Amino acid sequence: MKVCRLGRYLLVAVILLLTGLVSAADLCAHESRPALLNIIEKETGWFEVTWKVPVLAGYDLDIRPVLPASLVPYGPPASHDIPGAKVQYSTYEAKDGSLAGGTITIDGLTATQIDVMIRINFADGSSQSTILRPTNPSYTVPAPGTTGEIAWIYLRLGIEHILQGIDHLLFVLGLLLIVGNRWMLLKTITAFTISHSITLGIATLGYASAPGPPLNAAIALSILFLGPEIVRVWRGQTSFTIRHPWVVAFAFGLLHGFGFASGLATNGLPSAEIPVALLLFNVGVEIGQLFFVLIIVMLERSFRTLEIRWPRWAEVLPAYTVGGLGAFWTIQRVAIMVGGLVR
Repeated sequence: MKVCRLGRYLLVAVILLLTGLVSAADLCAHESRPALLNIIEKETGWFEVTWKVPVLAGYDLDIRPVLPASLVPYGPPASHDIPGAKVQYSTYEAKDGSLAGGTITIDGLTATQIDVMIRINFADGSSQSTILRPTNPSYTVPAPGTTGEIAWIYLRLGIEHILQGIDHLLFVLGLLLIVGNRWMLLKTITAFTISHSITLGIATLGYASAPGPPLNAAIALSILFLGPEIVRVWRGQTSFTIRHPWVVAFAFGLLHGFGFASGLATNGLPSAEIPVALLLFNVGVEIGQLFFVLIIVMLERSFRTLEIRWPRWAEVLPAYTVGGLGAFWTIQRVAIMVGGLVR
């Protein structure tokens, strides 16, 4: 794919600046992990409730579930902290023996920017899943859901996770600025897809893990790494990354895969749901990523067709935007990591 670099540079610079402004307002660009409310009916009318809420950038989220009035707590709740999240366990008895028709509300959700995944497993083997958002913090429990509805939940979660992961998209954009032809673009995106799928799988299945703060810092560093490489492309120079971007995409994709896994790992998936959840979440990530790449390619082709000439500053702005945001996130996340160690 031969590309009009000036047109592409200006286009991507505008996109990067917009995403950068949005991201800078966030304490951590990648923290799109949902909270989880897991309700399991052990026997008819008796429910075990697990409330898992992520700790974002070292801060506790002030949100809590408000369960249907028909549920009566049985004993005090138990709670403990795990890496990156706080977990609370409770047992409830349903007065009428059923949860259907009751309304679940997440108090305080409207003041946040995260989602809450609700998963209900009934004693008869059926289940129900949904996602609550700040714009819609309540959910009325219907009859048990179908397998198709549950599959759609994980597919949509994957799409939203990649599209909300500004740092992942910024890394992909950095690769697009380095790649110079269609065949190399295909190799690079394929290598990134394969590598992050590998670590997403092994992390979700529990074979390996990466601590959140160092992982987030390393992901930011991967973005910072691309900044100087884009400058070399602009200057007509070469490097290993410019000649073999697919190798770099594969190597850093292993890190990004652990980041994608945070969207599933914090949910504590039951073993029966892991295969379908892993598959459909990964498919959702790929759909979101390909959609993003397609939009960028289509837009830059439009600029090329119009043969618009851009000012010289447009050539260097994307490189310094990628490098600047990468440096900002790296410093920010290292500071968060060090702050957590000294507490």
